[in-house]
Amino acid sequence: MELVLEVEDAEAVTKRALDRLAGEIDMPDEERVHAEAAVTEDTAEALAYLVDPFDLVSEVPGVELQQASWSSERIEYDPDSPAWDLDEDDDDDEEEDGIG
Repeated sequence: MELVLEVEDAEAVTKRALDRLAGEIDMPDEERVHAEAAVTEDTAEALAYLVDPFDLVSEVPGVELQQASWSSERIEYDPDSPAWDLDEDDDDDEEEDGIG
């Protein structure tokens, strides 16, 4: 699974992550300071703090999350560009499986 997001308001994402951190009453102060610095410095960290991969798939029948990881990079996204044909990899996988 791959997910491409466009963050239109990085400040809003950061603010929401900081709001959530403020509500974490059981978080040790040292951990809070580290988390606040991370979400303030990097929008991807703020997003990672707000989105729990387990929550994304926990209600999907037949799916059990085994592992999740985050990576991010800034890109110029053009949905009309042939470079962004998201089905391209799927076609290759189906041909390898003898499906396509």
